[in-house]
Amino acid sequence: MNRHPPDTGDDTGLVKPFLDHLEDLRQTLIRAAIALVGGMVIAFPLTPWMLGLLKRPLHLVSEDPDRMLQSMEVAGAFVAAMRMSFWGGLLLSAPVLVFLVGAFILPALREHEKRLAARAGALGVVLFFVGVLTGYFYTLPFALSAMFLFHGWLGVVPLWTISSYVAFSTQLLIAFGLAFEIPVVLLILGRLGIVSGEWLRAHRRHAVVVALILACVLTPPDVVSQIAMTIPLMLMYEGCIWLVLAWDRRKKEADAALPLDVLADEPPRPAPDEESA
Repeated sequence: MNRHPPDTGDDTGLVKPFLDHLEDLRQTLIRAAIALVGGMVIAFPLTPWMLGLLKRPLHLVSEDPDRMLQSMEVAGAFVAAMRMSFWGGLLLSAPVLVFLVGAFILPALREHEKRLAARAGALGVVLFFVGVLTGYFYTLPFALSAMFLFHGWLGVVPLWTISSYVAFSTQLLIAFGLAFEIPVVLLILGRLGIVSGEWLRAHRRHAVVVALILACVLTPPDVVSQIAMTIPLMLMYEGCIWLVLAWDRRKKEADAALPLDVLADEPPRPAPDEESA
């Protein structure tokens, strides 16, 4: 993929034809699928260990989590294992997937865009794992405690299937990882000048609504998880506002100093009468 001619210092750079872009995309998708399948093959034997990690938050609400989790479907254990191997394989193959995406996209970018993309990619990886860890240590135990209390309030014995618990916990963890990518998008838009800090500040109320909608879509269907996701999203939104405001202030200071230097080097322009003459 090559949107811009290579920066060779002349105008002889060539742009790849559209069909070549499609062939590059096809090769990238095939390699990504192979990497994902390879990651799943490696992760599948590790599913008992991953299930043990997912069951640790249950110790906060139950003395015997193994008795709470049951398999009531014939293929319940297999479905749970495949779900965990998929997400585990995705995490294992993530470095390869990022490399493949970068190899496909980066040639189409200019030099400053490549630097911005590299920084955004590194920040995105860090924030994704921060989101997963936040969901694991903060939101998942809190949500499980709330669900356990609701069962006790209704006088119902909590006996959950292994497939439903794995689906609930993995959906919540991946949702937090994806939600923590939103600041990366806002910072990129702010760095490119598409949005300003004042614009983000003026649309704070709209951001609350968007955060609630995202929480409803990404998290399991319970209010506890949705509120637990909305709070860190809004905190990160406030952080983006202040960071973009600092960028805007620095850019205004640079723009205010630039015309003085430019005008000092420019020759005096002729008067309108002289131009017409």
